[in-house]
Amino acid sequence: MSPTVGVLGPVTAWADGAPVALGGPRHRELLARLAVAQGRVVPVGLLVDALWERPPDGAVAAVRTFVAALRRALEPDRLPRTPARVLVTEGPGYALRAATDAAAFTAAVERAAGLPPAAALPLLEDALTGWRGPAYADVADRPWARPERARLAELHGTAVERAAAARLELGRAAEAVPDLDAHVTAHPWREEGWRLLALALYRSGRRPDALAVLRRARARLAGELGLDPGPQLAALERDVLRQAPALEPADDPLTRATASWGRAAGPRARLEATVGLLRGLSRTGAEGLAAAREQRLATIAAAEELGDPLLTARVVGDLDVPGVWTTSDDPEQAAAVVAAAERALPATGPDAVRVRLLTTVAVEWRGLPGPRGAAAAREAEELARELGDPALLAGALGARTLQVFDRCGRAPDRDALGAELVKLAGRHGLTDALVLGHLVRMQARSALGDLAGAGRHADLVDGLAQAHDRPLVGVFTGGWRALRAAVEDRPDAEEQLRTAARLRQDSGMPGVTDGLLPLTLACRAVARGEPVTPTGPAGPYAPWLEPHHRLAAGEPAAVSALPDPPPGLLLEALWVLAGTAARAVGDTAVLARAREALAPAAGELAGAGSGMLTAGPVADHLAAWGAPPR
Repeated sequence: MSPTVGVLGPVTAWADGAPVALGGPRHRELLARLAVAQGRVVPVGLLVDALWERPPDGAVAAVRTFVAALRRALEPDRLPRTPARVLVTEGPGYALRAATDAAAFTAAVERAAGLPPAAALPLLEDALTGWRGPAYADVADRPWARPERARLAELHGTAVERAAAARLELGRAAEAVPDLDAHVTAHPWREEGWRLLALALYRSGRRPDALAVLRRARARLAGELGLDPGPQLAALERDVLRQAPALEPADDPLTRATASWGRAAGPRARLEATVGLLRGLSRTGAEGLAAAREQRLATIAAAEELGDPLLTARVVGDLDVPGVWTTSDDPEQAAAVVAAAERALPATGPDAVRVRLLTTVAVEWRGLPGPRGAAAAREAEELARELGDPALLAGALGARTLQVFDRCGRAPDRDALGAELVKLAGRHGLTDALVLGHLVRMQARSALGDLAGAGRHADLVDGLAQAHDRPLVGVFTGGWRALRAAVEDRPDAEEQLRTAARLRQDSGMPGVTDGLLPLTLACRAVARGEPVTPTGPAGPYAPWLEPHHRLAAGEPAAVSALPDPPPGLLLEALWVLAGTAARAVGDTAVLARAREALAPAAGELAGAGSGMLTAGPVADHLAAWGAPPR
C-alpha cells in the first residue's frame, strides 16, 4: 500500500496505519518542502535553499542522501535499481507522488460545500478528526511553508464554521457550542465564528449567554484590531436584544428538546460541562492548550461565586492540565489556581476530591518557592493508595515527578516514578498517564546516560501520540532526538537543536520556549570546552549565561552574587554553568557551592534529564574543577 504523508500537524507519514520512521529533522523538512509543491517538481537548488540559509559545502550531495533515505522509508519493498514511485526524480529535481492528509482535507471541505447539511456534516466531522494542526508544525518559520500554512489554517477555520452551521440547520445547536467556543477563543478575528456561537447559544435557550458572546466579540475586535463588528454581527446583536422570531430554529421535536435542555440546565450543569470541554482542549495541541489556559481561572471564579465549596473543589480538581516540564508556563495563573485549591481543601475529607485538589496544588506549585508542592504530592499519593483508585494514583504520581528536585542527582527516583506510572497506566488503560510515564522515563534515562533506553521510551510515546492524537508529545520527543545528536556529537547536532527549538515555538508552552535555545547552545559549548557567545534572549537563564558571555568577550565577569539555580529539570545544567564560570574567574566560594550541589549527580549527564539539552557528564566537570579543599 502506498504511504500517506501527513502535514496537518508535525510532518509524518504512515503506511497500512503504522507510522513510517522518516529520520531526522532534515529529512522531515525536505519531505515538507516537496509536499508543499503538491506534486510539482522542485529543483535540487531550491531544495538546498529551503534546507539551509547558508548552504554548506556538499549540500547537493546531502540532499541526495536525504532523498535516498526517504525513499527507503517510504518504499521499503522497492527492489534495487528500480524506479521510485513515491519520491521520483524528474528533470532537475524531485517530486512527491504520495497522497497527503492536506489534499484529503481540502477535497473533503470542498466536497461538503455543495451538499445539504445532513450529508455535509459527516464529511466535515471526519475531515476535522484528521487535523493535528497547526499544519507543517516542524517548519513553521520557513518562508516557503507560510502560504500553504495560511491556506490550510483558513480552510480549517472554514470547516469548523461549516460544521457548526450544519449542526444549527439540523437542530443540534447545543452540540455546536463547545467547538465554536474553542474556535473563537483561538481565532478571535473570525466574525463568522462569533456569529455562529451566539446563534447556537440563543437556539440552545441561553439568550443571556448569546448576548454576552456578542459583546465579548465587540470588545475583542475593537481592543485587538480597532474594528467595529461587521453588519452581520451587529444585526444579530439587535435581533437577540429584541428576540426576533427569525432567530428561532425550525419547529421540530429535536430542536424543541435541545432548547428545553438548554433552559433546564442550571449553572452547575453548564459549569461541569465547561470543565469537561477544557480538560479535552488542554490535550489537543497548542491552540487548545492556550484556550483551556485562558478560560481556566474564569471557570474557577464562576464555581466559587456559586458558594458551594464542594462544587468548587470538584471544579478545581477536575481542571487539570498535563504537566511534563518543571517550569510553569504561567506562574501567575498557577499561583491563583493553587490559592483556589487551598481555599477548597477544608471542605473535603479523605476522598477523591481531596486527592485531586492536592494533586493540583503539587502540579501547579512547580517553579514556586517553598516545600508545599512536595508535601501536597506526598499526601495525594498516600491518600490515593489508601483509596485504591488507579486514576487518582496516576495523577498523584505524575505530580510527584514534578516535585523530586530538592537536590541534584535524583534521576533514579524520577525513573522509578515513571516506571510505576507506565505499569499502572498500562494495566488500567490510562492513556494520559501512560504518555507521561514514558516521557518521564525518556528524560530520566537520558540523565543516567542510557540513550538506548531513553530512545525506546521516545519511540513508544510517539506511537501513543499518533494513536491518541497528542500532538504536543512531539515537542518533547523532537527535543530528545536533538539532544541525542548533541550527545553523540553528530555534525548536524546544532542544526537539530535549532529545529527542535522551532518546533517548541508553536507549542503554546512558554516554559519550553523562553530562553531555552540560548541555554541549550551554551550548555553544548561548555560541554565541548568552547566559549559561550550570545545566541538570543536568555530569558530566565540570563543570570547563568551572562558571566560566560562576558568571559567570551574578554570582559570582567563576577559570579559572587549568582543565585542558586531553581529546582527542576535544568538544576544540574545551571550548576555546571555556575561552577565553570566560577572556576574561570577564580571564585572559590561559588565553585565550592557548585561542587557540593553536583556531587550527588556525579554519574549523570548534566541537564539531560530535561530531554532537551546537556552540559556533558557531571563527573568530567567535577574532575576538571579539582578536588575540594580538605
